[in-house]
Amino acid sequence: MQEWLVIVNPNAGKKKGEKDWKKISSLMVKYNIPFKAVFTQHLNHAVKLSRIYIRKGFKKVLIVGGDGTLNEVVNGIFLQKKFATTDITIGLIPVGTGNDWATTYGIPRDYEKAVKVIAEEKTYIQDTGKVEYMQEGKKRVRYFLNNAGVGFDAQVVEKTNAVKSQGKGNSASYFTSVLKVMFNYKSTNSTIYMDKEKMEEKIFSFSVGICPWSGNGMKQFPQALPGDGLFDITMITQVSKLKIIRKIKKLYDGSFVNLPEVKTARSAKINFLSPEPVFVEADGESLGHSPIRFDILPQSLKVVYHTLTWKEQENE
Repeated sequence: MQEWLVIVNPNAGKKKGEKDWKKISSLMVKYNIPFKAVFTQHLNHAVKLSRIYIRKGFKKVLIVGGDGTLNEVVNGIFLQKKFATTDITIGLIPVGTGNDWATTYGIPRDYEKAVKVIAEEKTYIQDTGKVEYMQEGKKRVRYFLNNAGVGFDAQVVEKTNAVKSQGKGNSASYFTSVLKVMFNYKSTNSTIYMDKEKMEEKIFSFSVGICPWSGNGMKQFPQALPGDGLFDITMITQVSKLKIIRKIKKLYDGSFVNLPEVKTARSAKINFLSPEPVFVEADGESLGHSPIRFDILPQSLKVVYHTLTWKEQENE
C-alpha cells in the first residue's frame, strides 16, 4: 500500500490540529494506513511542503486541517511538475472551523469515521478553479477547490480571517462578519464577461462555486456539480441591507437564488472588470483585486470521499 503524506496544521480549529493529532495518528495505525507526517509552521507552508514531498515521490496527500490548509495543498499540487495533477490523490480529516468542502463529500467530523473514509479510499475526480488577479502591481495566480468570491464576499473573508488571526474565531465568525461588513459595503459598477454573455451591473456580491457550500454551511451554489466542467455563479445586484437580514436564512438552504436581486449562471471562463479595484478571495483566503479572471480546470484532481452529497439529493 502506498504511503500517505500527512500535512498537519497544528493551528487549525483553535489548535485542534495539534491537540488531536495523537488521536488521529493512532487511528491511522489502527486501520493500517501507512503515512509520513509533517507539520506546517506558518501561512502557506503547506504549499511548499506538498511540492517538496511530491517531488520525492508521494502521490497521496492527506490534510489534517480546514479549508485553508486544503487550499494551500491544492496550490502545491498544481505548482509541482513531477506528476500530472490527476495522478495525485488528496484526502481530508476536518479539524478547521469551516470545513465546507468536507460537507460536499460527506466527510464525517468524527475522527474514527473520517479515518475509515481514508482507509476505504473511494475517489472522485473533481474540477479545480484557477483565478488570476492583481496584487502589488503584479499579476498573481491561485488555485481553488471549493469557491471564490468578489466584492462583499471578499471583504467578509478578510474580516473573518482577522478575527481568526487573533485566536477568536469560531463557527459563527463568518456569519458575524457578514453582518458587520454589510452596513459599510457599497455595490460596485462592474463588467463581467462569461462564455456566452457580457453583463454590466452594479454588483453587491459576485461568487463562483465548484461545490455547493461556503461560509460555514451556507448553500451558496445549490445546483453546483463538482465535476461538470463549469463554475456555478451567483450575483447579487443592489439590494437593501434590511432585506438581506430578513432573508439571510435563505442562504443556508439555497433558496436565496430565487430572490429577484439574485442572478445565476454557469460558465467555464469569467472575466471581471471594474473601474475601481474590487477584491477577491478563494477558499476563504484573501487575495488581491480586479481585474480578475476565472478558469475552470475540468476533472483535474482526485479526491477521497464518503458520499457524493449532490447525487444523494438528486435521488431524494
